Amino acid sequence: MAEAVAPVRPNVSLAQRAWRIRHNALRMAAVQGQGYIAQALGIADVLAVAYFHALRYRADDPHWEGRDRFLLSTGHYAIALYAALIEAGIIPEQELETYGSDASRLPMSGMASYTPGMEISGGSLGQGLTIAVGMALGLRRKNSDALIVNLLSDGELNEGATWEAAMSAAHWRLDRLIALVDVNSQQADGPSQQMLGFEPLAAKWQAFGWHVQRIDGNDIAALVAAFDAARSHAQPSPRVILCDTRMARGVGFLEQREKAHFIRVAADEWQSALGALGEMPA
Repeated sequence: MAEAVAPVRPNVSLAQRAWRIRHNALRMAAVQGQGYIAQALGIADVLAVAYFHALRYRADDPHWEGRDRFLLSTGHYAIALYAALIEAGIIPEQELETYGSDASRLPMSGMASYTPGMEISGGSLGQGLTIAVGMALGLRRKNSDALIVNLLSDGELNEGATWEAAMSAAHWRLDRLIALVDVNSQQADGPSQQMLGFEPLAAKWQAFGWHVQRIDGNDIAALVAAFDAARSHAQPSPRVILCDTRMARGVGFLEQREKAHFIRVAADEWQSALGALGEMPA
């Protein structure tokens, strides 16, 4: 990592960062009484390692030209990214109380025009990786060594544009591009594999010419190793990390609840969910 990450709470472990991202997300969701909280809790470890181990950025200058770019294709995961941007010091913590409110910089679906640190307006699935390919080509023309990291979902693999982008990235040998696929096995219409089977997933990406790793996306040590391996891979090819995550990870009673794309949390359960996170790890 060539540039120091935000000097907010130095000497904090990645496990503590992930706990705080979950905590921030729950506090935001409680403001509105709703939000894609299961996805946010599930992806928190990935975001903690991305922002506090892998990415190069300046908290006080979100548009710094030398930054690595994190592209959120899954716009409904915005609550998770906001939680990470708050932890990184890019967004003031007090703004979490405005989540989803009129005139807030934290709308329920991510919009780059509103939010510092939000690189693209996601939500129409299938667009994130295509934008990432174009961005990687543009930065190459500028002789930039910036990484482009694109978070997309397993349900997004249903979109043909995703695979066109995957083929293009391999053709252009975009070795500064890392795709992160959140394999949480759930999409709007039901379990992802039942909607449109995507296995063998690693073999598919490899056949498209990508360097592939598949890991437990809630294992911080595995995530650190995967990001490091993606950075250091010697071949001129794009990289993908397939992250098997558990929705609502860290809040036991929500983990056990029947999974749905948008889980219901009763008004009296938000405080219980915060309590279920337990104390911040040592």
